[in-house]
Amino acid sequence: MSEEVSVTSREALEAQGDIAADYLEGLLDICDFDGDFDIEVRNGRAYVSVASSGSDLERLSHADSVAALQELARLAVQAKTGEFSRLILDVGGSRSAREAELERIVEAAISRIDEGAVSASLPPMSSYERKLVHDIVAERGFASTSRGEGAERHTIITAR
Repeated sequence: MSEEVSVTSREALEAQGDIAADYLEGLLDICDFDGDFDIEVRNGRAYVSVASSGSDLERLSHADSVAALQELARLAVQAKTGEFSRLILDVGGSRSAREAELERIVEAAISRIDEGAVSASLPPMSSYERKLVHDIVAERGFASTSRGEGAERHTIITAR
């Protein structure tokens, strides 16, 4: 896939972001939460970010909650467009927090390898999180592969 997103693809991804944001705004209204939405297109995906000046979103920014909301938003997009969506949702900075957590997990695994382990297995993660892990591992000069199926798919780190 090329780095450049075509105009049509960009427009389709922006439309997916709009649909997801409208759906999520409705959910937040039901909960009486405030949120400001930002929609971006990066790397062939729609990114929807929800921020709030209050602490309303803190309860929704935990990894499991964000994953569930992301899945609901993807389903809303699919119901409206008939197409699968790979949109990414960030609630109250949850993505940055998760990326920092993934870096700590990778560092701990690399420490085990540095201490003599042949490999280190990480817990199961979403495909997006595994992609982030692969990038982190490569930056640190190690190798990684994904193994397993479905919800049990996980990353294994080894020395190069």
